[in-house]
Amino acid sequence: MTMIAPTRSLAENLASDKPLLRFAWYALLAVGGTLLLTLSAKTKVFLGPVDLSLQTLAVFAIAATFGMRLGVATLLLYMAEGMMGLPVFQGTPEKGLGIAYMMGSTGGYLAGFVVAAAIVGWAADRGWDRSVAKMFAAVLTAEVLMMALGFAWLATLIGAEKSWQFGVAPFIAGDLIKVALASTLVPALWAVLRKLRG
Repeated sequence: MTMIAPTRSLAENLASDKPLLRFAWYALLAVGGTLLLTLSAKTKVFLGPVDLSLQTLAVFAIAATFGMRLGVATLLLYMAEGMMGLPVFQGTPEKGLGIAYMMGSTGGYLAGFVVAAAIVGWAADRGWDRSVAKMFAAVLTAEVLMMALGFAWLATLIGAEKSWQFGVAPFIAGDLIKVALASTLVPALWAVLRKLRG
């Protein structure tokens, strides 16, 4: 059995040592990650006055599992798919496609996804994904910055007060639940991997 490397992400620890197989593994994860992001964007959870998607949970989970480089690459691939007009975002195709949709009210949040993936992936690369407390700190930081970018962009379109009222406040409780879930999911996967590898 291969020993677990302390400074590698979960995805890296499961990759082959052979370069071609490693590349194929990472490519498969990136494409699979974009499919997960698309499905999570289209999945609605009814919680309170607004419908919530599971997309931020997917962003956190992908970054924590893949690490920073592969996590950010996966998010950039997802953005490229959306830019090309594929209906991968939550409001597509109903509210438009491609760059026009990305420059709309959700543009700041989409940019925030990439920033969030970088933060959580960076933490995972340093072994924080083995600890619930450290992972919670990283994911919460990513959540705050992602929401700040979304708020700032939306505020330029509809003003700060409405941006807070419609773009931030209704999502705080649900997003905190997703932060908690993401913070416990990957450390639990690490525990399983450690048991499997002795």
